[in-house]
Amino acid sequence: MEKEKLQEILKDHALWLKSEGEEGKRANLSGADLRRAHLSRANLEGAYLLGADLLGADLRRANLGKAYLFEANLSGAYLLGADLSGADLRRAYLGGANLFEANLRWAYLLGADLSGANFSGANLLKANLSGAYLGGANLFEADLSSAIHNDGTRWPDGFNIENYKNIVD
Repeated sequence: MEKEKLQEILKDHALWLKSEGEEGKRANLSGADLRRAHLSRANLEGAYLLGADLLGADLRRANLGKAYLFEANLSGAYLLGADLSGADLRRAYLGGANLFEANLRWAYLLGADLSGANFSGANLLKANLSGAYLGGANLFEADLSSAIHNDGTRWPDGFNIENYKNIVD
């Protein structure tokens, strides 16, 4: 996507957020090619990013709260300290993404591929991990309190679910 067009969309989205939908326009970047885009600290709260290609994108400290990222490609994305609370990440691909200290509270990760992702210090409180694949993911000091999982959730090799007391089946 052209940088100027992206800036225009972000500007309209900021106005939409500020005016609570009275002005501007909600960002719709569904299917957009945003590979390696520089979106550090961008406010994309509630934006549509369904099927967007964000491979290797810089989303450090970005606000993606309640964003629609269904089937988005976030492979290798930098999401350090990003807010993904309440985000719809169903069937999203986050293989190798860096989510160090990211907020994924209430995130919906049903069927997401989280293989090799770094969740060190991330907040996964009440996140839905049903059917998610976490093979090779780093969950060091991740908060999994009341995280939801099912028999289809595949944890990293050697991960002991019994060490996390408040995980809901």
